[in-house]
Amino acid sequence: MEITNTDSLKEQLIMNDPEFRELAREHGRYEERLSELSALTYPSEEEQLEETTLKKKKLAIKDQMHSMMLQYQKRQESGH
Repeated sequence: MEITNTDSLKEQLIMNDPEFRELAREHGRYEERLSELSALTYPSEEEQLEETTLKKKKLAIKDQMHSMMLQYQKRQESGH
């Protein structure tokens, strides 16, 4: 998948698929919180654990979104 194709496909799914849209929002929230945590000079153990957990959750959502994009793309190519 080309980057521009991926971006337009992602935008199309965000507009047309409520489940994908919610995943994209959640991914954005995790990304925002991770940037807050990474900005901390001396994160506590809890904050370090939260950061690790959020990275895993964010990656899982990214994988799920990618899978949905591939399924959508296959449906488009097959004409369904």
